[in-house]
This record gives sequence, structure tokens and C-alpha cells, in this order.
Amino acid sequence: MECISVFDMLKIGVGPSSSHTLGPWRAAEQFLAEIRERNLIDSINRIKVDLYGSLSLTGHGHATDLAVMLGLSGADPEYIPVESIDVIISAIKNKKEIFLGNEILIPFDPETDIVFNKNFLPFHANGLTFTVYTDTEQYSSTFYSIGGGFVVKEDREHAKENKEIKCAFPFPIDKAEELLAYCKKENKKISEIVFENEKSMRPEHEIHSELLRIWDTMLECMYIGCHTEGTLPGGLNVRRRAYDMHKNLIGVLPYDNPYSWLQIIRQTEVKFRQILKWVSCFALAVNEVNASLGRVVTAPTNGSAGVIPAVLMYYMVIENHDANEEQIKQFLMVAGEIGSIFKKGATISAAMGGCQAEIGVSSAMAAGALCEVMGGTPEQVLMAAEIAMEHHLGLTCDPIGGLVQIPCIERNTMGAIKAINAAELALETDPKNAKVPLDKVVDTMWQTAKDMNNKYKETSEGGLAIAVNLADC
Repeated sequence: MECISVFDMLKIGVGPSSSHTLGPWRAAEQFLAEIRERNLIDSINRIKVDLYGSLSLTGHGHATDLAVMLGLSGADPEYIPVESIDVIISAIKNKKEIFLGNEILIPFDPETDIVFNKNFLPFHANGLTFTVYTDTEQYSSTFYSIGGGFVVKEDREHAKENKEIKCAFPFPIDKAEELLAYCKKENKKISEIVFENEKSMRPEHEIHSELLRIWDTMLECMYIGCHTEGTLPGGLNVRRRAYDMHKNLIGVLPYDNPYSWLQIIRQTEVKFRQILKWVSCFALAVNEVNASLGRVVTAPTNGSAGVIPAVLMYYMVIENHDANEEQIKQFLMVAGEIGSIFKKGATISAAMGGCQAEIGVSSAMAAGALCEVMGGTPEQVLMAAEIAMEHHLGLTCDPIGGLVQIPCIERNTMGAIKAINAAELALETDPKNAKVPLDKVVDTMWQTAKDMNNKYKETSEGGLAIAVNLADC
């Protein structure tokens, strides 16, 4: 099994989709690396991109074509100024040429050089093939975006490398029962086990700074979403709701940046209805930013990016006003580890497993993380994750118009609320009385995914996606 870091499960990137935007973007970057290794880039006179399966069926709504163009242009999704995205895309479309790898200008017409093929490749639902042409040869390479921004090739060239890294972990983990056994043997919390593994890959100061950079990105994303009004792009005419909800909740207290904003929220009223509204507001804010090609943290996917920030923010502004960097890091490490268990044992791709693989996994990640920072034992943490996923089993992915908007944005609010509920249930339960271990629910989720009709796996060919169309909106 592959080695998965917290920073693999929590990636900084651009919306709206980790599997359909971030993954193809990273695949384009990897393809650029391949043609550089083969000394082809200076002699290329044409490039073609074929999108297959789910990438084709919902690619327009998920901005897959834009992501491919940005990746081929040499832009990095983690650092590109989001305001420059439209500039780059407009230049390519208007001039019908692309500055390949930021090195060579070649003809490129998105209308003909990006091909949407509805057929599925056998290896995975999200396949894409890049082909370059020179005067004397052509070279093709196929990649698969398997969810959460992860990209693989069918030959899995790096499988051996991943295994070697994993074997270097002091606590290699594939299943929840292994994680729990380490916690018992070492008398450590889950976050402490995860930290030991991370230290085998990078220095402590880097772990510290990168975890806080992830939190800063989450906080800024919530802040932007709560202070941006208008209508989301894509044709559904979805009005942003976080702005109005936030305006009604925040009152007139002054603030001028995300951190002073956090402090002000701590002073607001916290009756049950207000708590529900705040958590929903935080989740809506993130996914409205995501839907408009803004910068988010893939956690574990872009479509489910609002759940973990909303629950962590809930802990910071409602449950523990003294929460600091230590609790933030603790929360993120636990969330990342739980997500990796689902990725190894099942999937985090809606194209493979429906929305249970995205919102369900993010809710489980948030529930377990919240449980630990609230004082839960490792057994209770895993129970919280199990409860959250158990009540997302079978959840379909049927985005209207192939856009990560309806029902995706609201679903993040539901996942966040369920995560909080699951953590509270676990904290009030003796683990000895638990009937369903986390590994069993991971197995069940994967079996459910395999049994699910493909219409409900991010193809927009079933459910709400066909019951409601753009004309209705």
C-alpha cells in the first residue's frame, strides 16, 4: 500500500473539483515533465488532450478543460494568483495558441485540441491522454485522476517508491485497527502517532509551518466566502448565501482581517440555532469560493472542502475560545490520517464511489479530529469517524449541469453538522459497546461503491442531474 502523508490528504489548490480540476492540472504538469525528460518540448508543433469517462461527462462543469490548459501553461494551482486564471484562459482561447510549459508558443485551439470522449477507460473512471506531435514523431501518455488531486498511471511506476517510504514510517498504517494498536502500545494519541510518521518524512519546523499554512488557507477561504456576494458562475444562477447569512450573524463589531474576524465571532450569540447557522455559513463560504475557481484546501476533495474548515472553525469560535496552534495541528493530523485510511481501503473519488466517498469521508475525518481535540480517546475518535460515515453510506453524486454547486455546496453543511453530532455521540459512548468498527464501515463503503449504478457516480446522468436542468434554473 502507498504511503500517505497528511499533506497528501490536505492539499492547497484551486476549485471546483479535486478529481476533475486539480487532478488533471497535476497530470498536465507530470506530462510536461515527461516530454522534458525526452527532450521533446522544443520541437513540439501540436498537442492534443483526450478526456474520458467522468472527466468528459462533467468536464465542462468542473472546468477540466481549463485546468488542463493552465497545467500545460506551466501554472501551479497551489500558488497561481486566482485573478490571473481568466487572463491566461482568455489569451489561449482568443489567440488559439498556448505557451507550453512557459517555454514554447504553439498553436492550440481548445475547441478541437481538447476532445471529450464519453467512453470510459478500463483502469479508472477519470482518464485523460496527452499527445504531442513533432515533425517526425508523436508521443502519448495516459493518466488517471483518482480523487483528492491524486494522479496515477496504469503502470504505477512509483509503487515501489511509495512502499519504501511507507516502510520508513515508524508506524505504518493501512487499517484503523493497526492505528489503534499503535496508540495502545505507545500510549499515544492518534495525532501523536501521525506526528511521528510525518517526522520521518520532513523536519518538525516544516510540519509545523505547513499545517498552519493549510489552516491559514482554510481561514482565508471562509473569510473570502463570507464577504463576497453575487451569483456563482456556470449557468445555474446560484446566489451566494454565505454573505447574507454572515451579515445577519456577525452584527456591527469591527474587524479587518481573518484573525480579528475569528475573535469577533467568539463574541457573538451562541444559541443552538446560531451555532447551526455559523457552521453552515462557514461550509457554504468555502464551497462558494470553490465553485468560483477560488483557492481552497482539498480536504480530502474540493467538492467536500467545506466540512473540515467548518468543524475546526466551530471548535475555535464556539467550543474552545482558548484553542491555539497546537489544537489546530492536532485536528488536521487526525483528519488527515482518517482520510488516508479511507483512501487505502476504499476511495475518495465520487467518480468511483458517489458522494459518500467525498462528503462521507470528509465528515468522518472532521468527526474524528473534533473528537480528539474535545478529549476523546483513540477508540472514541475512530468511533466518531465510523458514526459519521455510517450515516453517509450510499450517498450519490449527481451534480446538476456537472457543476460543483447543487447539491454539492449544501451537502458540505450537512456533512459538517453530522461530524459534530458524531463526535458528541462518540464522546458519550463507551467504546466497549460499539458494534461497528471503522474498518468494517470502510469495507462497506467500498462495497457500496462497487454496487452503485454509474449514473450516480459523478456522471450527471442520474438523480437530480436529470430531474433538474439548466433550463429549469
